[in-house]
Amino acid sequence: MGSGISKSFFTDICFSNLFMILDLKDLKTAEKQYYLQHVVAPRPVCFASTIDKAGNVNLSPFSFFNLFSSHPPVVIFSPSRRVRDNTIKHTLENVLEVPEVVINIVTYEMVHQVSLASCEFPKEASEFEKAGFTAEPATIVKPPMVRESKVKMECRVIEVKPLGNEGGAGNLVICEVLRMHIDDFLLDENKKMDQRKIHHIARLGGDWYCKVDESNLFTVAKPNTELGIGIDALPESIRNSKILSGNNLGQLANVHEMPVIEPSFDDAHLKNIIQYYSINPDEMEKELHLYAKKLLQEGKIMEAWQVLLVDSSQ
Repeated sequence: MGSGISKSFFTDICFSNLFMILDLKDLKTAEKQYYLQHVVAPRPVCFASTIDKAGNVNLSPFSFFNLFSSHPPVVIFSPSRRVRDNTIKHTLENVLEVPEVVINIVTYEMVHQVSLASCEFPKEASEFEKAGFTAEPATIVKPPMVRESKVKMECRVIEVKPLGNEGGAGNLVICEVLRMHIDDFLLDENKKMDQRKIHHIARLGGDWYCKVDESNLFTVAKPNTELGIGIDALPESIRNSKILSGNNLGQLANVHEMPVIEPSFDDAHLKNIIQYYSINPDEMEKELHLYAKKLLQEGKIMEAWQVLLVDSSQ
């Protein structure tokens, strides 16, 4: 640049102007919680049933929850200390007394009842009754299961790890899953899970939730034993396309070897593009990339490659 100012300087300035920068050490606890819960999302919900030594049962949802190991099978949820007054929840008291828990998976059909169970009822009150759920005996742990949940996990609490002593501090309840109960409705003919039937809900920020169903499910091809060629290996015209998005490039770069033109590939729309735009290379590239993008959105990776390879062969 004639001014002597580097391109990277302008890039840094442009990007910094687009972002609000927060130093969490300068925020109040409620503000930290607000931003974190909105951006670290969606979060699956653990609906935990626990019991104390006197036999009092508690049922409460927690969105600080996930799977962390398959062998041993370990899930973790975190009943945080209350921000407003630094008190702890009945669930935490219970697992410290009786280190067992049933984690009931929450689906859309029960989400409003689950939310109701999060009310701070007195310790002697039953959230099963307050929220209208049915308690059924577990088979190897003391806390009961929620009959209405389509998947229940009976767990042994391995450890409870406090993350702090102030309001908002989490307490990691590290659980080993001992036994699962899965509704047959969720299984296919091979006893495998049909993801389309489990209408999971997940927690976002504030009062926001999301529902998982067929309208928002999609698959992403996962590289396992064979490596993708990588975006850096794509032809320059594809890599620098103004039409193809980063996601599109990721799809193309996930092939295990660079595709070649297949003489047998027959596509009427591709023929039309070549026929009408061959005298204008720039317009033809644009049309080819637009068509390839459409194919990629339909999951037709190799077809998209055949369309793009036409451009590189011209």
